[in-house]
Amino acid sequence: MSRSGEGDLRFVIVTTNMGKAEEFQKIFERYGLKFRVEQLATIEIQSMDLREIAKHRVLHAYNVLREPVMVEDAGLFVEALGGFPGPFSSYVFRTIGIKGILKLMEGVRDRRAQFRSAIAFYSPLTEPVKIFTGEVSGWVAEEPRGTKGFGFDPIFIPAEGDGRTFGEMDVEEKNAFSHRARAAMRFAEWISKLRGVAPPYR
Repeated sequence: MSRSGEGDLRFVIVTTNMGKAEEFQKIFERYGLKFRVEQLATIEIQSMDLREIAKHRVLHAYNVLREPVMVEDAGLFVEALGGFPGPFSSYVFRTIGIKGILKLMEGVRDRRAQFRSAIAFYSPLTEPVKIFTGEVSGWVAEEPRGTKGFGFDPIFIPAEGDGRTFGEMDVEEKNAFSHRARAAMRFAEWISKLRGVAPPYR
């Protein structure tokens, strides 16, 4: 999922999740941003703060790539579970999955939850690390609905939507108000102002 030629690259998106990459691409192309996606595994510290996790990951990615780089961390924070799985959402999804979360929520009436996103960007030209966040509120569904998206999308019903889960929405529909889209647009608006900056931005 490369954008433009090597000489035109502005930054690198580091992620092993191609679903995320697609969502970012749909947003960033609106701003005319140039980037490429690098599937690089990064060190993830243990923290309850998505911003701190993203900050450490982006610095590790920069040390490997030596290019302007962006990473994102996101999590599902369920109020009745004390914010679990939160920053551990990827691990929890890989281990107990959607069924595990629904099992924990059996008989629970308060199903309020938030999806939160933290994007970190680093380049020596704009240091220190820049952090951009986004959040969307909603509820945990009683059962999975939809096969689109990824992760816990099939059990999250955004409050601003029409009753469908993220798993029932196309990328464009999800990007209308998702946590990731909100963080990405804040980042895109900021980096768009750097177009006059000297290399490596052009």
